Amino acid sequence: MIQYPCAAYGIQTRVLEAGTGPAVVFIHGLGARADRWRHNLDPLAAAGYRCVAIDLPGHGFASKSDIAPFSVPRCAEWLADILRQIGIERCALVGTSLGGYIAGTMACQAPERIEALVLVGAIGIVPMGPDARAAISSRFGTVTREGIERKLRTVLFDPGLVTPAWIEEEWRINNSLGAPEAFSCIADYIRDGIDDDVIGKQLALMHDRRHSTAIIWGREDKAVQVDVGHRCRELLQPALYEEIPEAGHGPYLEKPEAFNELLIGFLAREGVYPPISHERGTFEASSS
Repeated sequence: MIQYPCAAYGIQTRVLEAGTGPAVVFIHGLGARADRWRHNLDPLAAAGYRCVAIDLPGHGFASKSDIAPFSVPRCAEWLADILRQIGIERCALVGTSLGGYIAGTMACQAPERIEALVLVGAIGIVPMGPDARAAISSRFGTVTREGIERKLRTVLFDPGLVTPAWIEEEWRINNSLGAPEAFSCIADYIRDGIDDDVIGKQLALMHDRRHSTAIIWGREDKAVQVDVGHRCRELLQPALYEEIPEAGHGPYLEKPEAFNELLIGFLAREGVYPPISHERGTFEASSS
């Protein structure tokens, strides 16, 4: 795996990349960063894909200044430009939480560029409502060690994964230059504007996309509960809907083997997005 900087609209970011072949782009969620996909990039690369993960504006090692006004549509436009700069014109998008919202928005903005869409515990498909917006905004906006620990314990099913080292790392990154101000800007958008950009109905009208859309949820998700996944399934009627047991809001991180098997199998299915080393219709997904 390699990492390198890239910038669009004056906002620099970090790109993680592994493998060659058809591109699969991984988009993280609120308060996270590209390396949350560290258990997924290499296995998907080994299956025959060029795998890319990117820090969103205001997150991780991306720029913290000049991100206002922050919105999902602006993030989708920024991501599209980043992908052009690194030579990706067509890809599969895998987005979790806010990243799922951004992925779905990009699929609406530029459907000709998106070969497959995988939504993982996604927000933005159906409205959250004021109470959920306020709760997520408050939880996201905190950058104290105690608040970060509470947030991590909310998004994960297994509390043993929340180690002191991880809390310390999150605290240092989330308190880097400009990060508290960036988080405050994003928290305001979550509280006041995020439901204005909901794209579920627009995606549902794209009937030819159903065969290339998957929804994956952690069955024990406390941050975006599984009943939201059921509503997304009813609205979008995806080709694949799966719940991963004993996993919270980050099933790709908590249960990477199960998640990777689902993802590889779905992408390789005939007519979806097989790796370049196999002819369409002849690939059989590995269970590894």
